[in-house]
Amino acid sequence: MKYILPFLYLLILGCGRQEAVPQGSIAGGPDQESWGVTIILTDKGIMRAKIKSGHLEKYNEREFVLLDNSVTVDFFDDRESHTSQLTSLRAEVNQSSNDMKAMGHVVAVSDSGISLYTDTLIWNSREEKMTTDDPIMLTTEQKDTLYGIGFESDSDLKNWKILKPSGVTNRNEL
Repeated sequence: MKYILPFLYLLILGCGRQEAVPQGSIAGGPDQESWGVTIILTDKGIMRAKIKSGHLEKYNEREFVLLDNSVTVDFFDDRESHTSQLTSLRAEVNQSSNDMKAMGHVVAVSDSGISLYTDTLIWNSREEKMTTDDPIMLTTEQKDTLYGIGFESDSDLKNWKILKPSGVTNRNEL
């Protein structure tokens, strides 16, 4: 008799209605995962950016891709000539807009020699603009080092603006 009661208790619990465990982003996990990925972003068939990462998680419901292992983004002009490269620890890509947010030790280097260092950087794919509201350090081809908070630029780092610059220069006024 002492073994029948625990057995009946387990039998009653086992007969309860089972809920199906949802898959993918509904359950919080990714719908797809890939390793060693390359993503090509195009505009009217012309390559504008090539993104590489060691790991990718895709969330269909949120139209969101997480790249979280050594992200490298190469940017190209309208003739598909390389203009700059961005590296970060991770990045998020909005699948509907192709906008990207790079995070963690972000470094953007133009082919002309300008380097940008910050913690986060947003790339608007439609306007092909980079922006951040975080502190930045920028080095120029003339070996200047500039600091500030907030930054705006085109993808090739040719036309840039530091929103709240700070620091000292030894240059003479022209």
